[in-house]
Amino acid sequence: MNSATGKDAPTQSATTKISLKNIYKVFGEHPKKAFALLRAGKTKSEIHAATGCSIGVNDASFDIRAGEIFVIMGLSGSGKSTLLRLLNRLIEPSSGSIEIDGRDITGMSRSELIALRRRDISMVFQSVALLPNRTVLNNAAFGLEVAGVGEAGRKQKALAALKAVGLDGYADSRPDQLSGGMKQRVGLARALASEPTILLMDEAFSALDPLIRTEMQDELVRLQSEHSRTIVFVSHDLDEAMRIGDRICIMQNGNVVQVGAPDEIVTQPANDYVRSFFRNVDVAHVFKAGDVARKSQVTIIEREGVSAAAALERMKNYDREYAIILGRDKTYHGMISQTSLIEKMRAKAADPYRGAFLTEIQAIPASEPLSNVLGKVAASPWPVPVVCDRNRYIGSISKSALLETLDRAS
Repeated sequence: MNSATGKDAPTQSATTKISLKNIYKVFGEHPKKAFALLRAGKTKSEIHAATGCSIGVNDASFDIRAGEIFVIMGLSGSGKSTLLRLLNRLIEPSSGSIEIDGRDITGMSRSELIALRRRDISMVFQSVALLPNRTVLNNAAFGLEVAGVGEAGRKQKALAALKAVGLDGYADSRPDQLSGGMKQRVGLARALASEPTILLMDEAFSALDPLIRTEMQDELVRLQSEHSRTIVFVSHDLDEAMRIGDRICIMQNGNVVQVGAPDEIVTQPANDYVRSFFRNVDVAHVFKAGDVARKSQVTIIEREGVSAAAALERMKNYDREYAIILGRDKTYHGMISQTSLIEKMRAKAADPYRGAFLTEIQAIPASEPLSNVLGKVAASPWPVPVVCDRNRYIGSISKSALLETLDRAS
């Protein structure tokens, strides 16, 4: 369970979609000399000065999980776009292996690689390069046409893709009749039309105005929630990476410096280079309620044989004023206090648990951004319970836990 989302998120045991093992890319005419200098510990700039070769990617090894949005980011020249293009062999690796669904694509023949691209991989670039003499529908269907799909079949799939991005009403329009954001949606629809399992996106939204860019980010996340794909997204924009990325890969001078979830990288940066990226990040927009929730409150399973008196005694033994009432399946039922429970017991209520619930407090979804939680926790006299999307109790957020989190990340 991912505490940030409350969903069954990818873990180390989750299905691996793409696996990179010791991937190198050397540009230039003397790769053997460059490799020898690399093994000798020379830097990228030293190797370039000595051989004229450029180290695009240096010994990249990591896995990309099925169904996640994996963001690759770094400064200009860090190797992020090169790494992305290695994943479908638009750029050939100098050495190492790239496995997709367990198959090493570096050993594939040209025909096998073309079949893989048509079946499993689509790519979206910064410039969508729509064909001006074609309608939106025919632009969306262009990749299918190149792949040899029949007219009826490609139009059906292209219309479905346009509908997915909200442009089915513009199927007969021309590109010059569309806004920049709409053109980018057509490019996305073109990539989706082939129903890929992997979507590679290279700075896909960077040319858009900030407001349209945010809308496209939200659109991508929405599409992912409706039809989960493995998305590898290159970006130089930190806010974009934090908004859409399940995990982020930070690159520097061709090296993979750190791979991790956004909150992990913010709180545990691998080095000063990574730390500099996140120095001015507002952690309230990075963390979710589930990241801060703690299981420090007393929990009581609501079932036969557990009397109100026993529940009260348990709260006193643990020196807790409040307790969380759960079902047998850990679903959240409510929150009580010693005061509210004693009051119902004295009134000989038929169901003291239910009667003692603190109705003023509502559980917060684990996926709620911390920025939306601050005011609720500050205004609540009680710790605020946090639940996953199946209403299972994850923990509670107290004022002290919230302050400790903000202080630790500052």
